[in-house]
Amino acid sequence: MLTEQDLKDKGIKATIAQHPLVQHKLTLMRRREQSSSAFRALLREISWLLCYEVTRDLPLEYLPIETPVEAMDAPVLKGRKLAFISILRAGNGMLDGMLDVIPSARVGHVGLYRDPETLQAVEYYYKVPSHMENRLIVVVDPMLATANSAIAAVQRLKEGGAKDMRFVCLISAPEGIKAFNEAHPDVPVVTAAVDTRLNDHGYIVPGLGDAGDRIFGTK
Repeated sequence: MLTEQDLKDKGIKATIAQHPLVQHKLTLMRRREQSSSAFRALLREISWLLCYEVTRDLPLEYLPIETPVEAMDAPVLKGRKLAFISILRAGNGMLDGMLDVIPSARVGHVGLYRDPETLQAVEYYYKVPSHMENRLIVVVDPMLATANSAIAAVQRLKEGGAKDMRFVCLISAPEGIKAFNEAHPDVPVVTAAVDTRLNDHGYIVPGLGDAGDRIFGTK
């Protein structure tokens, strides 16, 4: 796996969640023999931790409240509710964990599949909240491999008015991060791990296989 310094040496940028629990749970997920139910549970747990990482600088404002003891000015999130955007179908595996942490968030979906011949993203569904221009948008997808789907989804969201976006994934490849940085330099990437490379089929190596298949038990 690569470090953030390795990425800097390659001229690319992403934030790697270094928390020991993230790394431990990711190792459990990578195991070939891991069941779909355990895989889903681990992904949900890691998503909690990644949610903390990607929202650590959310703006706050202070409102007067009454505690059982006395009045005080207490911090609350400022502005419109943020939105989680799942890149279907695998993004839904991360969405539940994110909503566990911020249940009031709005939710949107961008449906994309990767053409097996060209590896390019093809859109088949798009439904997002209103007022995208006034929200922090967190786009989720477990794998950032070629980045074609992520690039296409973020571009579609920009066309829909989104301005403040962040992309969160479980595992990424340096080739994917480089392509995403070049296409959307204004959108930070948060990931649990950066693996070595992509293989000839566009899969992350060593990776964990097809995240969607492992989440839903399909082949």
